[in-house]
Amino acid sequence: MVLLAGPRQCGKTTLAKMIAARFTNSLYFNWDIITDKQRLVADPYFFQDIVRKDASTPLILFDEIHKYKDWKNYLKGVYDRFHDGYHFLVSGSGRLDLYQKGGDSLAGRYRPFHLWPLTLGELHSQDNTLDRFRQDPLLVCARDREDCQAAWRRLSSFSGFPEPYLAGRATTYRRWSSAYHRQLIREDIRDLTDVKNIDDLEILFALLPSRVGAPLSIPSLSNDLKVAYNTVKSWLDIFERFYLTFTLTPWTAQVSRAIQKERKVYLFDCAVIEDPGARFENLIALELFRAVSNWNDLGLGRFGLHYIRTKEGREVDFLLVENRKPLLLVEAKLRDTTPGVNLKRFQTALSVPAVQLVDEDDGYRLMDNDGRQVLVAPAAWWLPNLP
Repeated sequence: MVLLAGPRQCGKTTLAKMIAARFTNSLYFNWDIITDKQRLVADPYFFQDIVRKDASTPLILFDEIHKYKDWKNYLKGVYDRFHDGYHFLVSGSGRLDLYQKGGDSLAGRYRPFHLWPLTLGELHSQDNTLDRFRQDPLLVCARDREDCQAAWRRLSSFSGFPEPYLAGRATTYRRWSSAYHRQLIREDIRDLTDVKNIDDLEILFALLPSRVGAPLSIPSLSNDLKVAYNTVKSWLDIFERFYLTFTLTPWTAQVSRAIQKERKVYLFDCAVIEDPGARFENLIALELFRAVSNWNDLGLGRFGLHYIRTKEGREVDFLLVENRKPLLLVEAKLRDTTPGVNLKRFQTALSVPAVQLVDEDDGYRLMDNDGRQVLVAPAAWWLPNLP
């Protein structure tokens, strides 16, 4: 089976139906449609009744099946019995591979893939390959630079979710964003978790945009909300599980006196962040997170995305790693075109290429750092080269 996961309303169902259109025989099932739900409960193997147009193998689409309380056991049984005669594509807005504790494991029966909100690397791809990127990560895009900059502004204002991005209107985005977060928290999270205090959960999420860009202090949030440390920690985990947020862990290897615990939190709906610098950093985090996630899904290697911060406060925003070895340093600076002292210091220590991305500029610069180059470039010029 293929498991396709990602945030709600990022296009998973649309993509699944596009894939189904390539099959002569296909059947779409959605747990949120009451008649589909009734059909499965009455006949767990209802898809055997599919009317076939030829002898080719049918594709069965299960959408939001993770909301079924026994979904893992159900899919395990379906796969074990029918995998020779059917293809199965399972999509959902929860972490399908982590969603529910307990139940039989699906290990060995599926391959996970993720679909994220639109990113500049997808909208204006320069058709770069991972091998070429490894060889020269300091390249900037050679075409459509004005279009790339316009798309970057649009992502910053309306997020990468298709509905508000394509509408391109502030009123549409505000309505969509308010309804989106409320629906996820008030409906999906409330119905599918044990959380009872939904009001405090909403307050916690409302606090997160102001915490983007800095190591997240759970004790501080616990004190603000007047709830237990473990409660806040579990709520933050729920936000990740439902793709409201993602977090980066600090990189500690080869960095003396690095902090080891505090994570950084970022939002998939980055346009809700008011501070321009924090929103800019969040946008870059999304682009890098999308790239690393896709490389891992495609089996191109074992990649990770981290940040670096020492106990003395020296920090670089992002570090890409491959097989636990540093690959590339990336710093986000809204307007500063002078390479940061910490970026140069960590580049020397780790012996890797370094990029400093700025929001707006009239060109890019390649600067020397003790024999190594640092690229300072507009984010909209460098990000399209991410494979």
